[in-house]
Amino acid sequence: MEEDVETRKINSSFLRDHSYATEADIISTVEFNHTGELLATGDKGGRVVIFQREQESKNQPHRRGEYNVYSTFQSHEPEFDYLKSLEIEEKINKIRWLPQQNAAYFLLSTNDKTVKLWKVSERDKRPEGYNLKDEDGRLRDPSMITSLRVPVLRPMDLMVEATPRRVFANAHTYHINSISVNSDYETYMSADDLRINLWNFEITNQSFNIVDIKPANMEELTEVITAAEFHPHHCNTFVYSSSKGTIRLCDMRASALCDRHAKFFEEPEDPSNRSFFSEIISSISDVKFSHSGRYIMTRDYLTVKVWDLNMENRPIETYQVHDYLRSKLCSLYENDCIFDKFECVWNGSDSVIMTGSYNNFFRMFDRNTKRDVTLEASRENSKPRAILKPRKVCVGGKRRKDEISVDSLDFSKKILHTAWHPSENIIAVAATNNLYIFQDKVN
Repeated sequence: MEEDVETRKINSSFLRDHSYATEADIISTVEFNHTGELLATGDKGGRVVIFQREQESKNQPHRRGEYNVYSTFQSHEPEFDYLKSLEIEEKINKIRWLPQQNAAYFLLSTNDKTVKLWKVSERDKRPEGYNLKDEDGRLRDPSMITSLRVPVLRPMDLMVEATPRRVFANAHTYHINSISVNSDYETYMSADDLRINLWNFEITNQSFNIVDIKPANMEELTEVITAAEFHPHHCNTFVYSSSKGTIRLCDMRASALCDRHAKFFEEPEDPSNRSFFSEIISSISDVKFSHSGRYIMTRDYLTVKVWDLNMENRPIETYQVHDYLRSKLCSLYENDCIFDKFECVWNGSDSVIMTGSYNNFFRMFDRNTKRDVTLEASRENSKPRAILKPRKVCVGGKRRKDEISVDSLDFSKKILHTAWHPSENIIAVAATNNLYIFQDKVN
């Protein structure tokens, strides 16, 4: 985007066969690790697929590595809560990586109720020559053991193993919508509709409740928590957003239970835009700190807003994602699309923001030049190494050749989940059951 938007080039796409796509294949979260070498996706079937970036080859030094499948494992299984007669879906709601400390990788994954800490490690040696077991692992008859052997390590084909190291369960009555790793890397938080819990990575049987907005009488409930995130540098600070379009910044040094916020961000409503749908479309679906920690970005149904931490009364920037849908809110309410939860991401330098839309469109806004672009992630337009053409949506009037009419948008195709490489112009876009990876054109 910094050189020229039209030079964005598709790098690779991980496409599952359309004819076999099931509900379980729908991607529900996408996340790069801290170096950008790994990319994890979670799906509705409870699986986590990790892609690894190939190293640059000496023959083609200019061709940056593509992402190939590194490991696939089943993170969550469907469960049944017998006390409440509730089915608990296996769908992965969020994945968060921990910074790499040694040869292994660690990541958190969560469904509606349970957070798991996974260790992903490589093994290329196998111990052989046990005394009490044979090569298949069966115990040998002690009377048959006549000599002592020294076990040895033999090389084997590289194997990537994923093992659950911690399971953090039984702390949420409602559905978990966010997890966020603290900058102290000792704690993390998990948020559901009414509560936020703080966990220590070493302690699985108890968590500390840091936010509780549950009213004594549930009939008085007016808002729910929609997303929460820790500050990238200050381990005592976090934000959470609500279905009323407000953001609260809390400081854990002030009190143990953060029921009083340190800062409260809200934009006064424009009376001229007031409608039956105002409350629904003002609900914030995602909140993200900038890498610098100076700004917060929020996504509601029609806009992305950037807030300065030092200015609570209004955002410093507002970007219209798909304002042409304002006239369509009635039909979007009837088909439930108005409740879709779009995410938003910063690029590595906080200069560009990206978020999804319908018809497999995703939008990018350059904060410096104020230019924006609409791109499409679909099989038809995304042959490997093809250059993406910017798309335009026309509202009423005459439609130009390369424009698409707002009435012919496909609302079943939506880009809810995206991720941006922490330091390079590489993005990952989840379109239903397909993952697309795009990068800036090289050379």
